[in-house]
Amino acid sequence: MNKRQLAGVVLWGAIMVVVPASVAVPASAQQTDFTFYSALSEDWYRTAQTFEWTSTTANNNGQRVQISYRTFGSRSNPALVMLHGYPTSSFDFREMIEFLEDDYFIATLDFPGFGFSDKPQGDYSYMLADDAKLVDHYVREIVGLTSFSLFTHDRGVSVGLAFLGNYLANENKEYEITYHFLSNSGMFLPLANLFPGQTVLLDPVLGPEATARNQARPRRTEGSPEQLANADIQAFNDGIGARLGVGKYLLERVANEYAWLENLPKSPVPVAYIWGLLDPVNPVRIANHVWATYLNDRPVESSLWYMPTAGHYPQRDEPEEMAKIVRLALNGEVPSREEEGAFLRTLGRRSSPASGIFVGHSDIQDMVFPGAVEYTPAGYVIPR
Repeated sequence: MNKRQLAGVVLWGAIMVVVPASVAVPASAQQTDFTFYSALSEDWYRTAQTFEWTSTTANNNGQRVQISYRTFGSRSNPALVMLHGYPTSSFDFREMIEFLEDDYFIATLDFPGFGFSDKPQGDYSYMLADDAKLVDHYVREIVGLTSFSLFTHDRGVSVGLAFLGNYLANENKEYEITYHFLSNSGMFLPLANLFPGQTVLLDPVLGPEATARNQARPRRTEGSPEQLANADIQAFNDGIGARLGVGKYLLERVANEYAWLENLPKSPVPVAYIWGLLDPVNPVRIANHVWATYLNDRPVESSLWYMPTAGHYPQRDEPEEMAKIVRLALNGEVPSREEEGAFLRTLGRRSSPASGIFVGHSDIQDMVFPGAVEYTPAGYVIPR
């Protein structure tokens, strides 16, 4: 087998099996047993439910995959659907959910190739557009929601924008999106700071080589509960091998990101845009550009928030502060444009260093000070 044929390595117990690129490995064949090193990840797995999804991507030839999902809180409460990013899973929201589940019904899932869902390898095409249709199926057929807010992060932001486009185009809507939260992502790739480990997956030779090296590394068995949990989730169903397919989503994002971003100014759904300032991969220049280009001038409620002590994963770095912004938005406490000045002046007095920073809209206009003295180059003239 040459380098161009090598697509991935799948583990059955302790046996390493090399998978040719021309063969799609059935999801059901990937994992027969698994050892957890974290009680956190094992609990997440044991308490999850699954449903079957048939891919709508033509190249996948109707392949079916098992999707892992979880729900929290009472169904009588307002619903919040949470979409995770790359290369992680719904487990990212674990701590944030703890601050919200008493007052909201929360539904989250692992996309194919992530978390505890199936991770078919070989020729399986992991597509953002397919995941957008999966979200529609999930909210309608699995959790049966007629109204919900949408919280998206990283890759999930692109899925959410594609999902929003489908929602806007549907004249016979079966549900209502009541609020749209977007957080750190490479949603405008020309301003991203991608690291080589991401882009190498797009190379037909170097990508499989790098994947094989990563699979050969020993699995983490020591560390903090969170570190072990994330290592467990990556190892389950050979998530490292699945990255070779999942990582190609950057190509789909490049081809569609302008069209997907244009869904924001068209959308009637209120938006809260939240960004961890310490993100080295998706720097704040992305948030600044997207806000100024697509959100600042919307007539619909929009707000921009910076998280000063959070990085790429604000829901993990500052889960309580993120939950506070979600509550504030859903409780109707985002100030109108006319009220933003007063809100900004009072917010600092009740904030901690980790609190979200409300930015406000940019509405540039000539400055006129009522009752002011007159300025002249010769000096100030006081009206008499």
